Amino acid sequence: MGNLSKPELFLELAQPNSKGISRWVSVTEFAGKYKSLVFGNGADWARKEGTLAKKYVIEFDKSITAGNRIDRVRLNGFNNNTFSQTISPEIWKQVKSQRCVILGTSNPEVDHKNGRKNESRVMNNEAQTVDDFQPLSKAANDAKRQFCKECVRTGKRYDAKTIMGYPISFYKGGANHDGTETGCEGCFWYDPIEFRKHLKEI
Repeated sequence: MGNLSKPELFLELAQPNSKGISRWVSVTEFAGKYKSLVFGNGADWARKEGTLAKKYVIEFDKSITAGNRIDRVRLNGFNNNTFSQTISPEIWKQVKSQRCVILGTSNPEVDHKNGRKNESRVMNNEAQTVDDFQPLSKAANDAKRQFCKECVRTGKRYDAKTIMGYPISFYKGGANHDGTETGCEGCFWYDPIEFRKHLKEI
């Protein structure tokens, strides 16, 4: 057999399952046999118009402390225009018109409440609802992204009591993320408005 193409090399490395979902692949793994996967200018083999993106939904995890550099890549299902990380245009427009739920600033980013994006219903454009998303300023969304990354790495959820001084750590669930589709519920970052409502119960 001839040499594998870059998309084929990534598929070999990522090993997506029957649903087209793979693990997060760190760019540090782009070495040896896979060194050709190292990104140059842009995403190269993972661009939206590329052959891999035409078949799979490609997600990137970026570092906000290193020039927005891509740290990890994964496949999150087949690109059939329903199972993807995209947001319904109607929902996007509605959430975009609101103010950041943390800073109150206008022109927010449209954030998936579930930072792990592992809910099949929410990732389906036909099934998602406006309540699955929230308006966050770029600063707030960048902060959430870093805390979600830390949660994925350690399995420990963001503790609003220790870090922000709130009287409760979570309004639902415990300190450990159980890895399920609903495991983010109760975290401050999942829904700051709902979190603050529960402060009245103390």
